[in-house]
Amino acid sequence: MCGIVIAHGIDKPASVRTKLIACSKKIRHRGPDWSGCFVGQRSVLVHERLAIVGVDTGAQPLVSDDKKTVLCVNGEIYNHIKLRAGLKTPYHFKTHSDCEVIIPLYREHDKLTLCNMLDGMFSFVLLDESVTPTRIIAARDAIGITTLYQGWDSARPGATFFASELKALIDICDKIISFPPGHVYDSQDDSTTRYFQPTWWDGDLESEQGGKVPETKVDLTALREALEAAVKKRLMSEVPYGVLLSGGLDSSLIAAIAARETEKVAQAQMETRKRKLAELSSGPPTPKDVTEYATIASWPQLHSFSIGLENSPDLLAARKAAAYLSTVHHEYVFTVQEGLDAIPDVIYHLETYDVTTVRASTPMYLLSRKIKAMGVKMVLSGEGSDEVFGGYLYFHAAPDAKSFHQECVRRVKNLHTADCLRANKSTMAWGLEARVPFLDKAFLEIAMNVDPKEKQFSKGTQQELDADGRPKMEKYIIRKAFDCAPDGKPYLPPSILWRQKEQFSDGVGYSWIDGMKDHAASVVSDEDFAKRAERWPEDTPDTKEAYHIRDVFDGLFPSKTAAETAVRWIPRGDWGCAADPSGRSVSIHNAAYDATDE
Repeated sequence: MCGIVIAHGIDKPASVRTKLIACSKKIRHRGPDWSGCFVGQRSVLVHERLAIVGVDTGAQPLVSDDKKTVLCVNGEIYNHIKLRAGLKTPYHFKTHSDCEVIIPLYREHDKLTLCNMLDGMFSFVLLDESVTPTRIIAARDAIGITTLYQGWDSARPGATFFASELKALIDICDKIISFPPGHVYDSQDDSTTRYFQPTWWDGDLESEQGGKVPETKVDLTALREALEAAVKKRLMSEVPYGVLLSGGLDSSLIAAIAARETEKVAQAQMETRKRKLAELSSGPPTPKDVTEYATIASWPQLHSFSIGLENSPDLLAARKAAAYLSTVHHEYVFTVQEGLDAIPDVIYHLETYDVTTVRASTPMYLLSRKIKAMGVKMVLSGEGSDEVFGGYLYFHAAPDAKSFHQECVRRVKNLHTADCLRANKSTMAWGLEARVPFLDKAFLEIAMNVDPKEKQFSKGTQQELDADGRPKMEKYIIRKAFDCAPDGKPYLPPSILWRQKEQFSDGVGYSWIDGMKDHAASVVSDEDFAKRAERWPEDTPDTKEAYHIRDVFDGLFPSKTAAETAVRWIPRGDWGCAADPSGRSVSIHNAAYDATDE
């Protein structure tokens, strides 16, 4: 991923070029590899690049041969080769970048078709200088895996601004919104239109009657193959990559699939190495031979990364998963104090005051710094599974299948305010890209159309067992889909595949959340907390921890418009959920069974 800052509708764009570059510098952590700037007739486009694909030739902004079309993208387009092959009109590509294909697609298709053709995670702004007035279109991927903000300045009527992060717009805009996922903006009519309309989406979902409820029986093979395909396409990279491995189900499944795919690549490269050795044995090697041999000899190994407090549940489980998968495993132990010290920086990068997001983001932020220091620039992560399958423990309290499905859809629709925001900004704070296979569009089409009755679960004395003796626990169908591999080799050991759900912020060590609460209690006085509604009449903090996080946020982003872009997740009180979002607060947490290795 990268960072973009755009201004459009400016009378004298050259006069704001320096200002826009200064704004872009605030998000240079997103793109430490190169910076680029284009000044048009009424626009300025600035790009901070993180090179993952097309490393040598993919600098942005991308400009067409006729200088009429200019593009800035933050993200990855996984089907770019297929899209290139399907172009109706030949186009001269200047780079090997996966993003450049958007330019010829724009010339051949309308904006909605264009966006729906893209398979990936992206936020882009495209400038068309061939029309008068000049036109821009801006779009964000279907779920909001990448971040994008839109802003306006009352001193410059008619101008609009875009940026990958809030902090880049805060000094030049007095109105800012989080750009909605699955939408495209068009300056020709100043419209923002939804382009993402999947079969599982229902516009009436927010009404009292709710939306449609799928009735499709789960196809475990289709579910498994779709996730495998989602992981495979996300291994598109020209730089070292790895997997985030907490030892929980989601990250372990992604790691298991990635390990298998990496092994296939290694085997193919081994065969190439053998051929090279045979060629070299026929005569003295040339310098070119030596270089090629050295490259091929270093076939890939999958690296995995985990973090936690000393002897935390995640560290212990991750070691077991990594040993089983034979990954090159790296674990990092942090202390509660190190986490507390990082919270202001975490909030600065997250640009939100949501307690759940800050709790989970802090260890992810610390881990990302360690990963980037090793030279790794891309990791796979397991975000999205809990929303898709109703994996959060509070889902056991859903009154019926319809409510269960509606909550799944609402959580997926709002991922851009929570887990996607965390995964994107916690990693990109250090120039590390996180890819999330569970949010693949094709996978979602299958998983979100499953009858919710097959996703519902129970705990404790109500626990059901299937014909194989497996518990019908949270995320049962995705666990069952990977319970047996076609080649007979299990994807994961049973103790990992059927491990009890932990929130990430719990899994890194229960002392982490307790430490945050204790710290907040020590810095927020009873008097200040009693007056919290006077200070924040809207979205009033309900705990001292929430108060402290909001206080830090306001110190970093004091404007009202900044606070309006933040969204706080509130647990389902109507389902009897506790106000504390920690997984430990759910009554069934301690009712989990003891898994055993087989």
